[in-house]
Amino acid sequence: MMSHCSYRGSYRASAALAALLLALILNTGPKPSWAVGENDFLSGKTKSCPGCSLPRAALKRKDLSEADLSGADLSGAVLHRARLTRAKLTGANLTNANLNKTDLKNASLAQAKLQGAMFYEADMSVADLTGADLSDGKMGHARLVRAILDHAKITAAVLTEARLDEASLRGVDLSATNLVSATLRGANLEGANLNNAGLVEAVLRDANLKGANLSEADLFGADLSGANLAGADLSDARLTRAILTGANLDGAKLSGTLMPDGSVHE
Repeated sequence: MMSHCSYRGSYRASAALAALLLALILNTGPKPSWAVGENDFLSGKTKSCPGCSLPRAALKRKDLSEADLSGADLSGAVLHRARLTRAKLTGANLTNANLNKTDLKNASLAQAKLQGAMFYEADMSVADLTGADLSDGKMGHARLVRAILDHAKITAAVLTEARLDEASLRGVDLSATNLVSATLRGANLEGANLNNAGLVEAVLRDANLKGANLSEADLFGADLSGANLAGADLSDARLTRAILTGANLDGAKLSGTLMPDGSVHE
C-alpha cells in the first residue's frame, strides 16, 4: 500500500506536470503582432508611429504635435484635449474616437476614417481632410476655418454652430447633415451635395455654391447674401426668411422651392 507521503509526492508531481503542459500550450498560441515603436510611442519616447495598432489607446491631453501616425489604427481612442497640431494622420483609422476639444490645427487627416468620431469644440483650422470619411461625426461648435474638406464624406453628421469660414468643400457630401447656425462665410462648396441638409439660420455669405445640390435642404432664415448659386439645385428646398441679397441664382433649379416671401416657386 502506498504511504501517505508517497501519495502526496505523486500528486504534486502530477500537478507540476499539468501546469508545465498548460504553459507550453499557452506559449505556442498566436501572439499579437505589434508595429515597431508602438511601446515607445505609448511611453512618450517617440512621436513617430506610422501604421501602429493603437485601438482604444488612452491619449487624453497628450502633446502629440507633429506626431506621425499615418495609417495608424486609433479606432475608439481617447484623444480628448490632446494637442495634434501639424500631426500626420493621413489614412489613419479614428472610427468612434474621442477628439473633443482637441487641437488639430494644420493637421493632415486626408483619407482618414473618422466615422462616428467626436470633435465637439475641436480646432481643425487649416487642417487637410481631403477625402476623409466623417459620416455620423459629432462636430458641434468645431472650428474648421480654412480647412480643406474636398470630396470628404460628411453624411448624417452634426455640425451645429460649427465654423467653416473660407473652408474648401468642393464636391463634399453633406447630405442629411445638421448645419444649423453654422457659419460658412466665403466657403467653396462648388458641386457639393447638401441634399436634405439642415441649414437653418446658417451663414453662407459670399459662399460658392455653384452647381451644388441643395434639394430638400432647409435654409430657413439662412444668410445667402452674395452667394453664388448659379446652376444649383434648390428644388423643394425651404428658403423661408432666407436672405438672398446679391445672390447669383442664374440657372438655379427652383421647382417646388419655398421662397423667402412664402410663395412656392413653380
